[in-house]
Amino acid sequence: MSSFIPDSAPFNEEQRAWLNGFFAGLTGLQPGASGSEAAAAIRLSQTAVAEPEEEEDFPWHDPALPIVDRMDLAKDKPVERKLMAAMAQLDCGSCGYLCQTYSEAIASGEEGNLTLCSPGGKETKQMLKKVLAEHDGPAAGESKNGSAESTKNGQSGYSRQNPFQAKLLESRCLNLEGSAKDTRHVAIDLSGSGLRYEVGDALGVYPNNCPDLVSRIIKSLSADPNTTVTSPLGHEKSLADALREDCCLKDPSDELLELLIDRINDQAAQSTLALMTQDGVPDGFDVLDVLELAKGATVSVTEIIETFEPLNPRLYSIASSMKRVGDQVHLTVGKVAYEREGRLRKGVASTMLAERVAEGESVRVFVQPNHAGFTVPANPETPMIMVGPGTGIAPFIAFLQERHESKAPGKNWLFFGDQHEAFDFLYEQELLDHVKSGVLDRLDTAFSRDGETKVYVQDRMREHGAELFRWLQDGACFYVCGDASRMARDVDRALRDVVAEHGGLSDEQAEAFVKQLTAEGRYHRDVY
Repeated sequence: MSSFIPDSAPFNEEQRAWLNGFFAGLTGLQPGASGSEAAAAIRLSQTAVAEPEEEEDFPWHDPALPIVDRMDLAKDKPVERKLMAAMAQLDCGSCGYLCQTYSEAIASGEEGNLTLCSPGGKETKQMLKKVLAEHDGPAAGESKNGSAESTKNGQSGYSRQNPFQAKLLESRCLNLEGSAKDTRHVAIDLSGSGLRYEVGDALGVYPNNCPDLVSRIIKSLSADPNTTVTSPLGHEKSLADALREDCCLKDPSDELLELLIDRINDQAAQSTLALMTQDGVPDGFDVLDVLELAKGATVSVTEIIETFEPLNPRLYSIASSMKRVGDQVHLTVGKVAYEREGRLRKGVASTMLAERVAEGESVRVFVQPNHAGFTVPANPETPMIMVGPGTGIAPFIAFLQERHESKAPGKNWLFFGDQHEAFDFLYEQELLDHVKSGVLDRLDTAFSRDGETKVYVQDRMREHGAELFRWLQDGACFYVCGDASRMARDVDRALRDVVAEHGGLSDEQAEAFVKQLTAEGRYHRDVY
């Protein structure tokens, strides 16, 4: 009888039988099929297997497609599907929705903010406005009262639209002296809110802008901070309060750039601003930079405020289990601060949580349920492999607490990485305690700046590839949390390499294997 697995592959009879069964189920053939039939079926499976049902219904739901092609595929669809086609198609959850649910919320009027799709950026925002204008849909800023979102957080009544004023209990630096980083363990009190969360959920935090930045913008406008204005969220309040609480001061809008171009006489500044409308604003260039570039523009405060985007909440992966911490919620927050052109630039939410909110003071929060099943396995015996470098460790602290408190027997393996072991081993004692207690069966670390050669979590995966593949054969779920642009991509590549090498599979077969993991709900990513 022929086999899907080459005779030279390094497997015992039990492992060979498992893999033959896997590919038999994958292709719909039995191991006794001819070699040509098996090869043809595997080639077919590379395109047919593990395709989510949504992709069949929504052909534009492909992040590799340009937006013009996505819109063309949706041109004869209802308005909510056209809005969906304008999204980045990543289902990343950074907007607090999935691409489909965000578009449906906009179409129904339950969500009036068109700037939540951060991966899609300006391109998505402009297309959303165009679609709504063509269909006479809800205007930006308009939303229904009592939307469905308001009842999702444990029937508490608190939501993205109605955040809870929670007390900050702690903001403690996890890095030790000598680190180049400032990563905070943040504890927030949810007592009295009725808010509930599951491990894998995110906490939405509404930030306030830095008072110093607000003061500098008001000065650049030569304005009275007590002037009453209507904020981007439709609230009437003082200029100072509107800038601090409701306005995005990080990303200048096209409307702001176009307004200033029309109101200044400096041709060099006009040309610079016009270039920004075409090519985008340079990284790190904020509203104050634009106002200073257009110094002397004849504009009113009301006109300026009308061009500002709303200040959106920031979502943080929750780093705690309610089984362990009760009515608290914990976060792992990396403070962002850097110098640019002689001015200190600050991450609005991270520096607020690290510096500007004292213990006992309030922050506005809501619970955002996890997307795409990013949580501990329903079966407590299922093994877990977790990859979470840097602040990507957050959800896995919660996962391990949940496993410990529920006495789940499943094995747990964590890959963690950062810069220096001596300074940047986040949650070191808690993780070592989990190892000692047996909750954490394996802990593999990668500290990139400790040796002559940089080592990352994906390198550790390859080093222990044989064992990793055995865990996958035993039914383990695989989780990744962290940076989408590099880390998650490199980890995904390493996973495929491990499967190919230690499964004795071709690149195409390894690709099919990983797709099947996703289809079975065993490969989850929480990336940003």
